[in-house]
Amino acid sequence: MEKDNTLAHPSPSSGDRVSLEEAIPRDAAHRNDVDVAANFLAQLDPSITSERVSTKEARKVLWKIDLIILPLITVTTILAAVDKVIISNAAIYGMTTDTRLVGNQFSWVGSIFYFGYLIFEGPAALLIQRLPVSKFYSATVMGWALLMLCTAATQNFAGLATVRFIMGMLEAVVFPANSILTVMWWTNTEQPIRVAFWFNQASIVSYGIGNTNTALHPWRLLFLVLGGFSVLWATVLYSFLPDSPVQCWWMSDREKYISIKRIKGNNTGVEDKKIKWYQVRECLLDPKTWLLALFSCAQNIPNGGLVTFAAIIVSGLGYSPLITTLLGIPTGVLATVWQLILSVATVQIKNSRCAFIAVSNLVPMTCAILMWKLPRSGKTGLLAAYYVFYTYWAPYVLSTSLPMANTSGHSKKVTMNAIFFLAYCVGNIIGPQTFQASDAPDYSNGYAGLLACVVVAIFSITAYALLCRQENKRRDREQGRGSAVEEGTDSFSDLTDQEKKSFRYIY
Repeated sequence: MEKDNTLAHPSPSSGDRVSLEEAIPRDAAHRNDVDVAANFLAQLDPSITSERVSTKEARKVLWKIDLIILPLITVTTILAAVDKVIISNAAIYGMTTDTRLVGNQFSWVGSIFYFGYLIFEGPAALLIQRLPVSKFYSATVMGWALLMLCTAATQNFAGLATVRFIMGMLEAVVFPANSILTVMWWTNTEQPIRVAFWFNQASIVSYGIGNTNTALHPWRLLFLVLGGFSVLWATVLYSFLPDSPVQCWWMSDREKYISIKRIKGNNTGVEDKKIKWYQVRECLLDPKTWLLALFSCAQNIPNGGLVTFAAIIVSGLGYSPLITTLLGIPTGVLATVWQLILSVATVQIKNSRCAFIAVSNLVPMTCAILMWKLPRSGKTGLLAAYYVFYTYWAPYVLSTSLPMANTSGHSKKVTMNAIFFLAYCVGNIIGPQTFQASDAPDYSNGYAGLLACVVVAIFSITAYALLCRQENKRRDREQGRGSAVEEGTDSFSDLTDQEKKSFRYIY
């Protein structure tokens, strides 16, 4: 059971409670440095806030959030992940033949998606801050759903590349929006496990559709089925996902109050629609920003390569298309189970996230060496190394909670998310290019590239942890540990983590 530390945050020296009301200046509704939560609380009927929130009442609200918000984010992320993975399965179901792809064109079909993602990541971050998050999110899901349907009608490389490019632009919204929503609804200690749930992979749909017998080629049917379901899901998302706890129609004012009270300890605020350019500048000048970006890029180069070429790599070992797809199912299961295990472990041990990320990356590093050096005749060993290499996904999933937990100020938070996922995008663009047609079917150079990327990722996340630890120690020395009692005065101010002297980084 998780420790309940969301309703009160005692000072290490005094044990006194800091009330939620003390976190809000009296003129909060008229200030420019507070977010929507402060404005909501300033106007709330005192009868709602006067009664103490019991642990049972808080857990009931958390349960409600987990049953509604978490599935909405999870299914959306699965659909986005399946859309990326499905291009690999479509290749072995006849897409490369039907669309007359030659040479490295298939590599570019994989990469061009992320060029769209890259170009739109900045505008997406801006729009996420300026527009109602859930409405914008739902609209982009509907857009990529329609494009999935269009993919089924493509006849050549130009059509396929165009659709994938625009789809990448729309899917650039998913992860940043998920990150912002996660910060709004869950505490720092709850976030890693929730992120592990919504950041998972799936492949069984491909196998089921691959077994069908219709006039349509299986790869076209694949996109039609997923596109049709995504259209329906966009409608569900629009109906049930609120823009923030303040705008949640299926919660009472008391439940909204408890939702906000729960996340006070995050010290990162909820939402502010005004863009503050000094926060953007602060983010760009922070070395921690670029170490996280380097990690995100390096960790996702293997992702870009495997997502695009996974099915081709496995079929190259001599398996049929259907067996290849079936053999791909355990990779998603393995990645999901491993990320859940790591997430639970980090909740139990304070400031252990970066250590778990670095150490767990030793596993895919070893697998990359095996895939690079094992003889091609040893199918069992190669397949085992290929499977276990998918543990690379868990460290990345764990890392996505760091930009959320360690960034305060809404403009800075949005900027940090944009940079982090831009780096994700760059890694996924480079990834397919590490597997060149001239290296097929062994792809030895590709595996050597994966090895180098994992090593860089270990280095960057270790350096990030050391910077966070050093900054925490510096603040402790300058202010003394008793300064944590000041946390309440800043919780719902739209100030950055550097401005909030009580802020402590998680690593």
